[in-house]
Amino acid sequence: MKESERDFNKEKESLAKPIREIVVPGDLLDSGRLKPGDGTYVSDGKIYASQLGIKSIKSNFVNVIPLGGPYIPSPGDTVIGKIVDIGPSNWLVDINSPYPAPLHVTEVPWKVEFGDTARYLNVGDTILAKVLLVDETKRVQVTMKEQGLRKLQGGQVIDISHSKVPRVIGKGGSMIQMIKSLTNCRIFVGQNGRIWLDGDIENIVYAIRAIKMIEEGAQTLRLTERVKEYLESMVRSGMNGKQQ
Repeated sequence: MKESERDFNKEKESLAKPIREIVVPGDLLDSGRLKPGDGTYVSDGKIYASQLGIKSIKSNFVNVIPLGGPYIPSPGDTVIGKIVDIGPSNWLVDINSPYPAPLHVTEVPWKVEFGDTARYLNVGDTILAKVLLVDETKRVQVTMKEQGLRKLQGGQVIDISHSKVPRVIGKGGSMIQMIKSLTNCRIFVGQNGRIWLDGDIENIVYAIRAIKMIEEGAQTLRLTERVKEYLESMVRSGMNGKQQ
């Protein structure tokens, strides 16, 4: 197939894909078929957008993913946090949110004696945690007691807009799995917009560039294909460089 024909077919496929719908506060999202999710409100049985963002339908819920603003924690969110203070029976965790997030000794996988917290987690340590609860006054509590949650050793942490996290993860985890596979990096993505990466330093750089491509072009078409083409070209050039 000629190059011009391939370009034409790619353009045709792109145009066939649904365009992400950007909504503003007050826009009608659904007339009663779906359930109201984050970033919405209900009036006369209809669901409207309460914030500027992208309309998203998931598990029969209609949500609005904000285009900007700080990360607001919700129970069940997986987050990457940094220890910023230590007390005798808890740690204070920065989860990239306006609200402080204490981690109590009863919410870690270790048996910690009173006053012995620094032996397990110290200021500057990075953890993979989950938001346990958020009350009406926005008091947040996080936990490390579920499977997979852990202290993250080494690696690098980057920050992106939390609103771009769903695009970085991709449908069913497809985008982040592709980045992991092509770069051989270990990657954890927090819903608070923090991403932890570990692996070969050259591949970490490629993975970070790919993630930034996604953040900057989250609403553009053919993003998955462009990220894949970029990573494959970088990996090929890296292999050629090592062979010379």
